[in-house]
Amino acid sequence: MRFRCRFPGRAVAAGTLAVTVLAGCTQAVDGHPQASGGTSGRPGAPSSSPSVPPTSPPIAPVQFRDCSSVLKIPALKIPTSLAGKLSAQCGTVHVPIDYAKPDGAKLGLFMIRIHDSDNTGHLGSLFLNPGGPGGSGVDLALGLLSQISPTVLQHFDLLGFDPRGVGYSTPVRCLTNTQQDAFDAASPDITTAAGVARQKQLDRQFAQRCEQKYGSALAHFDTVDTARDIDEIRLALGEHKISYLGFSYGTELGSVYAHLFPNKVRVAVLDGAVDPNQSIVQSTEVQLSGFERGFTQFAAWCKQHSPCKTVGDPTAVAIQLLASVQRSPMPTGTSRPLTASLAVTGIGQALYSHSSWPRLGTALVEAHDGNGAGLLGLADAYYERSSNGSYPNLTQANEVINCNDSGPGLGDALVHKYLNEWRAKYPIFGASFAAGLYGCVGWQPHRTVPPKPTAPTATKVLVIGNVNDPVTPYQGAKDLTAAMGNAELLTWDGTPGHTSYLQGSSCIDDAVNAYLIHEKLPPENTTCPK
Repeated sequence: MRFRCRFPGRAVAAGTLAVTVLAGCTQAVDGHPQASGGTSGRPGAPSSSPSVPPTSPPIAPVQFRDCSSVLKIPALKIPTSLAGKLSAQCGTVHVPIDYAKPDGAKLGLFMIRIHDSDNTGHLGSLFLNPGGPGGSGVDLALGLLSQISPTVLQHFDLLGFDPRGVGYSTPVRCLTNTQQDAFDAASPDITTAAGVARQKQLDRQFAQRCEQKYGSALAHFDTVDTARDIDEIRLALGEHKISYLGFSYGTELGSVYAHLFPNKVRVAVLDGAVDPNQSIVQSTEVQLSGFERGFTQFAAWCKQHSPCKTVGDPTAVAIQLLASVQRSPMPTGTSRPLTASLAVTGIGQALYSHSSWPRLGTALVEAHDGNGAGLLGLADAYYERSSNGSYPNLTQANEVINCNDSGPGLGDALVHKYLNEWRAKYPIFGASFAAGLYGCVGWQPHRTVPPKPTAPTATKVLVIGNVNDPVTPYQGAKDLTAAMGNAELLTWDGTPGHTSYLQGSSCIDDAVNAYLIHEKLPPENTTCPK
C-alpha cells in the first residue's frame, strides 16, 4: 500500500451531509457516470494533449440553494464569534465525463459555498481540496470553520467541491462494504509465489469490478480531468480567477490547474507537496522513508511516556507484532481480527498527526498483550469506516484516480527486488509498500498521466513544506517549488505530522493568510520555528 496524501484536520462524520444536504440540493446521476447517456465501448487515448485544454460548450451558472441547516451540526464546533453569521449554499455543476466529447454524457460535481455576513472585503471564492486523492472538499470546508481565521472568512467564501468520483460528486464505488472489509484486511505474503498470486488476484478483481460497473467512463476519473473541472466550476461561478488552497495530493491538483490555466490563478497555496519529478517507485520509497522516520520519532516519544514506555523497544515490538499477525491474525473482541495489513494501516494512521501518538502508544500496549482492538480502531479511522460497517468512497476513489494517473506497472522481478530492499531498510512499512506496487495490476490501459507542472502565473504560487512531514516529505516541497518556476517555498520546522497550515504555527498561518488576502509573499527562504 501507499498511504493517502491528505489533510489531517477535522472532518465531518461520513454520511451526515447525505441526509442534511444532498436530499434537497443536488441532481444525482444515480451514482453512475454513464447513466446520463453518451459513451459506449472503450474510448481511445485522450484526443488532445493535457497541456491544451479542449474547448467546451458554455457552462450554465450554478444554481445554489440554501443549506444553512448543515451549520447546526454540533461536531463542527463553530467559534462563538461566527455564530449566526454564516450561511451555506449548495449546488451542482454538470461537466463532461470525457472532455474530448464535450457534448456527450455529463456527471455532477457537488459543492458547498460558505459565506460570512461580515465579508466586507470580498475577493471571491477560496477553492479547497484536502488531498487523497479521494478527499471531500465539502467536508473540508465545513471542518475548517473551527480552525481558519475569521479574517479569511471576511474576504472569501469557502468553496468546498467534491472532485469527480469523490464523496457527493458521482462517487465511484466498485466494492460493497463487506467486500471492502475483506479487501482492506487481506494480507498476502508476497515473499511467496502463492502470496504474489493472491495479491494480483485481489487487485485484478478490484479493477474488473470497477470496469464492469463504469465501463468506458472509468478512464476519466483522473487528475487532469479534475483540473479541467475546476475551471468549469470557476466559469459557473462567474469568477475571473481562482484563489486556491490545496493540501497534500491537493498540491498536485493545484499545480496541474496552474499549468493548464496559468492566467486563471489569482493565488494558490500548495501545502504538503507531492513531488512532481518522481517515478512511482521513487515517490513510493520517499513516502515509505517518511513514514519509517515518523515511526522512529514516535518510538523516541513512546519510551518517555506512559503507558507506551511499558512495552520496551517500540520498534522491536512493532516488528514482532507485524510478523505475528501475518502468521495468525489477532483477536479484537469483534468479528474482525487484526491482520498485518490492518495493523500497518493503524500504525500509519497515527503518524499523520502528533496528537495521535498517545492513542498509538496505548494500542501498541494492548496489542503487546494480545488485544488488537486499538490498532483496528486506528485502521478504521484511516478508512473512515463507521460503527455500522459502512464506508465513504474515499479509498476506492483513491485507487481509481491513482491508477488512472499512473503509467505502466512493474514486472514481478522489479517488485521482488524492491521488496527485498525495502524490508531491510524499512522494517515497519517496507513489505506493505512493496505489495502496493501491484496495486494497478489489470487496470484499464487508457491512462492520463499528469503533465510536469510549470507556473507562468501572474502571482507566485506559495508552496509550504514541513521538515518533519512523514506523508509528503520535505524534499517534495523543494522540488515542486523548483519545477513550477514561478513559486516560493515557505518552510516549517514543525512538529511531526502532515502539512503545516492550521497545524499550530502562527508564523505559518499569518504568512498564508497575508498571501491569500493581500497577495503578499513572506520573505524568501522563510523558515517558521515550532
